[in-house]
Amino acid sequence: MLIRFEVENFRSIAREAELSMVAVDDDRDEAVPVELLGQSLLKVAGIYGPNASGKSNVVAALIWLRDAVATSLWSWDEGIPFDPFAFGSGPTEPSRFVLEMTVDGVRFEYNLEVGAERVISEELYHYPKKIRRKLFERNEGGVLFQRGLGRLSGTKELLTDKTLVMSIAPRFEEPLVTAFARQVRSIQILGQVPPPRRRPFGRRRAYSSGRASTVRWFEEHPDEPNQPNLFQSQPDSAPGQENHRIKALSLLRMADLGIDNVRIDDEEVQVAGTSETKIRRNLRLMHRVSNASAPLDYEEESVGTQTWFQLIGPMLEALSSGSLVVFDELDASLHPTLSAELIRIFHRRNTNPLGAQLLFTSHDTSLLNHLNRDEVWLTDKGADGVTALGSLAEFAGERVRKSLNLESGYLHGRFGALPQVGQLEFLRALGLIG
Repeated sequence: MLIRFEVENFRSIAREAELSMVAVDDDRDEAVPVELLGQSLLKVAGIYGPNASGKSNVVAALIWLRDAVATSLWSWDEGIPFDPFAFGSGPTEPSRFVLEMTVDGVRFEYNLEVGAERVISEELYHYPKKIRRKLFERNEGGVLFQRGLGRLSGTKELLTDKTLVMSIAPRFEEPLVTAFARQVRSIQILGQVPPPRRRPFGRRRAYSSGRASTVRWFEEHPDEPNQPNLFQSQPDSAPGQENHRIKALSLLRMADLGIDNVRIDDEEVQVAGTSETKIRRNLRLMHRVSNASAPLDYEEESVGTQTWFQLIGPMLEALSSGSLVVFDELDASLHPTLSAELIRIFHRRNTNPLGAQLLFTSHDTSLLNHLNRDEVWLTDKGADGVTALGSLAEFAGERVRKSLNLESGYLHGRFGALPQVGQLEFLRALGLIG
């Protein structure tokens, strides 16, 4: 589970910004106690703020770090995708990232400092008995591994100024480092997060729409009969008992889109200008029409239907493994009822027994009615163009109580992070005022 994420000098985030999933109000079912941490962690967090205030940049920084861990070994040969604050000293200063997560209940801490031309420092620690222990430290003098991790010595042969130890070490299958690397790489992204502006990570690591991930859940047993909604409130059941396709269908039907089933057909087509053929996969969603069922190509579906379909795979993968899903602009294509249900699925113990987490950005203030004060984060951008990130739980101390109507308070400007809307300049440009 994600404990906290810290970033500095990335896009509009010039100064240190920290997002924490540590529960402030831990006396509720939505908070997951972690014994070795001595604290409880949240399963949901939402980031709110005006347009262009940096909400997407917070989650983009987390995804940047995920991709760096996953791909630096093969994608940074031509240069590090350095994306600093564009003004002042930003381009000449390093970017800094701190990621803390639990793996099997044990806290891990990863620190990275990187510039345009080289990796400056990189460290990984864990806390097996609440005591900080080094797994490796890397600086200008090289990399030093914890005693007993001799199998990682081969990492040094592949290491360059533009390669992360965390990208190389999993090749040597050292259990602790590999487990943390897998946890980081398991973070999934949905929504509108833009790719890096400078030197992209490469063709193999795109910002996935989630469609391919979802299709895999529907590939089993295409003639599955209708099933009840497995995500309605019901007694706990052991994870993994239900068939993958049944779970995916229950989520699809839950959205009340008029869709009963999914067909994936393989069609043999001829390659243009040749005598060769290839297999093309056709994805069709089966709609209820009177007493019959009619197929509609996926590409012809509405944006809202496609969005819900795309999130099914990443969502089920997260729920089945206890991993993190990041959804930028959750409200962009989903009805508020569906967005609220998504939050409830992650909140509930019976639908989320492994502590999977959902981190999202949104403008939909109605979702605040489904969040606790420690699950709400606010971004604002100052006159210097710098994004500030803060927790609602820390705002005005106890004046933001658990019982407060968060939507009303936010819309009335009690917490800031609202756009300053004014028509004066526009009316003057139209010649309506002097």
